[in-house]
Amino acid sequence: MQMLQRPLPFLSFVAAIVLACLPAHASNPNFIIIFTDDQGYGDLSCFGSKTIKTPHIDRLASEGRKFTSFMVASPVCTPSRAALLTACYPKRVGMHQHVLFPSSRKGLHPGEHTIADHLKSQGYATACFGKWRLGHQPEVLPTSNGFDTYYGIPYSNDMNHPDNKGKPRGGWQGMDILWNDPESTLTKWKTPLFEDEKIVELPVDQRTITRRCTQKAIDFVTANKEKPFFVYLPHSMPHIPLYVPDDVRDPDPKNAYINTIEHIDTEVGRLLDALDELKLTSKTYVIYTTDNGPWLPFKHHGGSAGPLREGKGTTFEGGQRVPCLIRGPGIPAGTVCSELAGTIDILPTIAALTGKPLPAGKKVDGLDVSSLWMGKTKESPRKEFLHYTSRGDLQGIRQGSWKLLVKNQRGRRNQNRNAPTNSGQVLLFDLSKDLGEQNNLADQHPDLVKKLRQRMEALDKEITANARVPWTQG
Repeated sequence: MQMLQRPLPFLSFVAAIVLACLPAHASNPNFIIIFTDDQGYGDLSCFGSKTIKTPHIDRLASEGRKFTSFMVASPVCTPSRAALLTACYPKRVGMHQHVLFPSSRKGLHPGEHTIADHLKSQGYATACFGKWRLGHQPEVLPTSNGFDTYYGIPYSNDMNHPDNKGKPRGGWQGMDILWNDPESTLTKWKTPLFEDEKIVELPVDQRTITRRCTQKAIDFVTANKEKPFFVYLPHSMPHIPLYVPDDVRDPDPKNAYINTIEHIDTEVGRLLDALDELKLTSKTYVIYTTDNGPWLPFKHHGGSAGPLREGKGTTFEGGQRVPCLIRGPGIPAGTVCSELAGTIDILPTIAALTGKPLPAGKKVDGLDVSSLWMGKTKESPRKEFLHYTSRGDLQGIRQGSWKLLVKNQRGRRNQNRNAPTNSGQVLLFDLSKDLGEQNNLADQHPDLVKKLRQRMEALDKEITANARVPWTQG
């Protein structure tokens, strides 16, 4: 008996249904973001360090793309992290007013759309291992912001549970004392370690926290090797106080920072090796960057901004221009990009790479810079960037190579020896010729100053008018 043949349109329809039923993650890439704390622009070998050896992190540069004009949206921790995860200037999501403490009663609103939310909606396994700093209450921990699991410290490693009292002596001299006493992590601090929503170690042994978070990441990647995953690995180091495992510790406090970065490098190497062994390297994007510039007053316990001016807490380049390396599918190996981009562009770029648009109802400030990642364009879609102070006040704008800062007074806390003497209230720099921001050109270009000032105020006005509220504890 002759079988009836189905018409081709019907077969095409059946094929479409079958494809639609296949797992959404069949070809989606994996993502790992390694986010260090207070690491300077000049603290990697591939960014010019002569004292710190980082061969494993440098591997990301040789096998991927180095970004030399990569910005964070705040010169301090909490707002910078909020911007990374939401693709928004911190003011837009109400997380712009400095950092959160154990006594803080707010956090990143769980209604915001994070990188983890976006990837989880596509079937990704999502995990955060490290420092969160976006609220320590259960309602705003990573597990309430798109992450399946969390392991790490909820705020900075120089903070005590529950009221931040009883801390040891500060300053670089105090850090010397702590470095000379590795057991001080257990006797001088009360920093908690969380697993999901519960404290599982108090105080956390900070000597092993970098290694343990890395191992958690390796275990998570291994467990989810058959499906797409997103790992957010925000190390608590090299924020002070510095600690490393006893088996790698250099007893000289003068080498504390070098020792800490080189330990991070070793741990990055372990994670990269795991990707190799699991045959996941070719389908995994690895992004390495940091939350803000170095904490210069801590001297040999703080990092270097390299050729940049000043550091953490300032809107100068040393506070907000950070090292960034990206390796992954389609990214040209051994290349350097000097075009403007930043952490606020990561979420829109990930959305483009996975093919799922961001929700239409929430405005973001980030841009899809996937063409820049891939080296398909010579010019960045990002033409301008706003500079806000650590307290969330508008202070400047960059357009192309021009950067305007309008400062009420020059702060002294984070100055370094290459700070110029011709500083004033209005500062204009041509970064293409003056990366160290030494030559104030404001008086020579009054029309440009006026234009840039009007533009930054207009952009800030829109953000202020449409700002969303953070979560606040009742």
